[in-house]
Amino acid sequence: MLTLTYPWLLAALALPLLLHWLLPPHRETREAVRVPFLDRLVRLTGQQPAPGAVVLHAAAVQRLFLVLAWVCLVVALARPQWIEDPIIKTRPVRDLMLAVDLSGSMDTTDFTDARGQQVNRLTAVKQVLDEFLTRRQGDLVGLIFFGSAPFLQTPFTEDIAVVRALLDEAQVRLAGPSTAFGDAIGLAINAFEHSTTKERVLIVLTDGNDTASQVPPRKAAEIAKDKSITIYCVGVGDPRAAGEDKLDEATLKAVADTTGGVYYWAANRARLADIYRHIDQLQPHKVATTSYRPKRDLFHWPLGVFVVLGLAYHAVCIALQADRRRRSVS
Repeated sequence: MLTLTYPWLLAALALPLLLHWLLPPHRETREAVRVPFLDRLVRLTGQQPAPGAVVLHAAAVQRLFLVLAWVCLVVALARPQWIEDPIIKTRPVRDLMLAVDLSGSMDTTDFTDARGQQVNRLTAVKQVLDEFLTRRQGDLVGLIFFGSAPFLQTPFTEDIAVVRALLDEAQVRLAGPSTAFGDAIGLAINAFEHSTTKERVLIVLTDGNDTASQVPPRKAAEIAKDKSITIYCVGVGDPRAAGEDKLDEATLKAVADTTGGVYYWAANRARLADIYRHIDQLQPHKVATTSYRPKRDLFHWPLGVFVVLGLAYHAVCIALQADRRRRSVS
């Protein structure tokens, strides 16, 4: 769309006409040609000498050049601009951290993938999380792996492809055989310290109970609540197992309830997929959008035409003067 930054300057287009109407014509007083036989010429012609004036008129082509040059100059001063189509930029309004348990029990083969084949828990988690991440475009997503100790694999980033790639490379026992659930929450809290978004969500996926944390999970959950972090806990273990492999549902429920989140138990892959769809509904995708329309200045075009017309005007004037000289000599 074409627009003018200073459209009121177009009123200057009428300025030459106002000057022509309001100001008197330019006058120069000059002495007439004196000849010794003036009296004789008067008697022969019968005309008496009197004061007079010679009015010079510009050629039509000269007037045309002047009018066009003035129009181009005024339009250039009005600063024409071309406004481009709107550019819409989205920015995340939520930070989402995923904490994935890589303890030894995640190697248990008790899940079925989309093709009906038996896979271990970590493989099923990878598949479902990958589908979940494909819908996270626009969110800032981080990734934590934890076992005997937690490790921040990816700080918050909009590059979801990197998060998916690192998740795909995860292996059982990569972070040790035990489960440091409370420390994983603590690491997530530290990661959220530099967050500038209002919505902070932590999704923890584990299949055991906490056996290696320095900070108890419930205490870590209280700190997370103070930091406005909502925790969703997803358990994929067996609540009926014994020892470290037993899923501590009481702790997972307490952590989720403390922060305003929800605890889910995934008995199979289908249930796991349903859980993430439910989390999608509880935490819908949100982005803030800003739009602006780039502007391109175009004043140099009428200004360039003004310069060309000025040069052409002088060329025409020189040509007309040369033509008058030739006529006067002939």
